[in-house]
Amino acid sequence: MINQDKLNTDQERILSIDFFRGFTMFMLVSGYGQLFNPASSNPVVSLLGRQMDHANWQGLTAWDLIQPFFMFIVGVAMPFSFSRKWAKHESWNKSLRGVLQRSLLLLFLGWLLSSETKSSFTNVLAQLSVTYLIAFLVMRKAIKWQVLVSVVLIVLTDVIYRAWPVQGFNQPFTADHNFGSWFDVFLTGGLSEDRWVAFNAIPTTAHTIWGVIAGMILMKDYTPQKKVWVLLTIGIAGIIAGYILGIYIPVIKRICTSSFIILSGGYAFVGLAVSYLLIDVLDFKKGAAFFAIVGMNPLFIYLFWHSGGRLVLMNLTKPVTNRLFGWISPDAITTATILVVSGMMWYICYFLYKRKIFIKI
Repeated sequence: MINQDKLNTDQERILSIDFFRGFTMFMLVSGYGQLFNPASSNPVVSLLGRQMDHANWQGLTAWDLIQPFFMFIVGVAMPFSFSRKWAKHESWNKSLRGVLQRSLLLLFLGWLLSSETKSSFTNVLAQLSVTYLIAFLVMRKAIKWQVLVSVVLIVLTDVIYRAWPVQGFNQPFTADHNFGSWFDVFLTGGLSEDRWVAFNAIPTTAHTIWGVIAGMILMKDYTPQKKVWVLLTIGIAGIIAGYILGIYIPVIKRICTSSFIILSGGYAFVGLAVSYLLIDVLDFKKGAAFFAIVGMNPLFIYLFWHSGGRLVLMNLTKPVTNRLFGWISPDAITTATILVVSGMMWYICYFLYKRKIFIKI
């Protein structure tokens, strides 16, 4: 059983932060998207199938929000983490050295995990190595200056894409013919198979900066209800602005257009507001514990999943699910396998939590 009191005392962070991170990570690695066939004749299953996969190019699905949410929630935790260090009189220079070391290690791990692809710097860890460093460099500035930096990065990216003169890569919103594609060819010698681009780290830095701002809001001496309304107001404004901007600038996650950054950022604020409302205001902590335990070891679960752990668990599970559910249908085997593997992943995180093992950089 989950000891809720222990869960609260073990972690100095607000529980909703761990819940939001855990929910994001669990969806990222669970493979639940395979449960729903977008080509199904059932309209509900078809709708869920489309939402549980990335948009092919233009548009936004629920699955497209996973990475922005993770970038955002890293930022949310930063004010809490560094305020504790600075309260213990750690110097800014020492903190900077730690951030640089962590960023370099994240970059190395991201590069290592993508060793079998041409897109060496497009995964979450490689992108985070950039966004985390930039967000740290501005986090002691006033919120208005942090917002300004995030806007500058977004606008700068948009201008570069539109003004890039190299023939063949001067079509800002066309797959494989934009500045981001040219940058990948320059950086790695080839294009990403899935059309993600490494330069996304620059505009998506806004997600981490906005996460820092959200964390600062949670740390303010506001009533819990006011914190919820502030986060919700920012989030709803971002969603409206993102959809309006999308009329003029396509919403494309794979190259992180400005409309996508603002729209997904708005959803991130709303997601945090709802998590904080349910868990830290309305006190629904028991249900939150399931995902919070995953959220306490995000680096472990990401590395384990992407370094072969997923295949190991799948190979252990499939012989059993084949025997038990093979007589029903292939879909039944897939569903059972995903559910069992997800449960195994959660139990591994629970095992680490019970022994106070938290993998960090």
